[in-house]
Amino acid sequence: MSQNASPPDVTNKGALGPDRSFVTPRGGGAGTKASARFNGCMARSIMVVEDDPAIRMVLTAHLKDEGLLVIECPTAEQALVALVDMQPDVILVDLRLPGIHGLDLVRSVRARSEVPIIIVTAQTDSHDVVAGMEAGADDYVTKPFVAKELMARVRRQLRRGEPRSPELPTLKCGPLELRPATGQATLGSQPLTLSRIEFDVLAELMSAGGRVLSRDELLRDVWGYGSMGDGRIVDSLIYRLRGKIEQDTANPKLLLTVRGFGYRMDAGE
Repeated sequence: MSQNASPPDVTNKGALGPDRSFVTPRGGGAGTKASARFNGCMARSIMVVEDDPAIRMVLTAHLKDEGLLVIECPTAEQALVALVDMQPDVILVDLRLPGIHGLDLVRSVRARSEVPIIIVTAQTDSHDVVAGMEAGADDYVTKPFVAKELMARVRRQLRRGEPRSPELPTLKCGPLELRPATGQATLGSQPLTLSRIEFDVLAELMSAGGRVLSRDELLRDVWGYGSMGDGRIVDSLIYRLRGKIEQDTANPKLLLTVRGFGYRMDAGE
């Protein structure tokens, strides 16, 4: 697909774009799950939003090698159109896009969906990591990326979409309640909308029974990073969570910072 090409037409039988990337059939209408069977198993789908044809080709090749279906979008505008008809399991977004900026795309997607979003940014643009996480992204990879690291990030996000164990206990902290078995959250009597990564971070902290968890522990246990993870993504996500669960984000009662150590949950007063 060239940078200026329009999205491939989609028929009821499905189609291949001019660059042989998979295009999901409309099926039952808007919101059709982008999927197909490979070797008898349902394949997962990844939307790649990248305007550089060479980088997009490399990303697509690595993802297809893993048996994943790839929806290629050279611009944020095309991605927003494709999202009307498709429900990818993960979205990879380059932040430096022509037209609509990648950060605006992340915000738009997050406002309507909990689909995991991984931002792709240049190694020298480290401030983009924080901006992307604050916009609603779940993780990031840097260019030039290592294929093994990229796929580890993608697999980690794909696992978040798998069915949860029905035996997982309900977690409670003051007015906050999480039901890991169903992925539901409530604050008082009101439903609470959380992205999958937000849910997992809260569940990790609430399961700790008041123990302080360091940024490195959260990076390892939630994101799957080793010792080289960027702690700022934890800080950015905690900031987002406080905006959803605290009455006064400047004076939190539930999600507390233990300066020099990390974060912990408290039942409050």
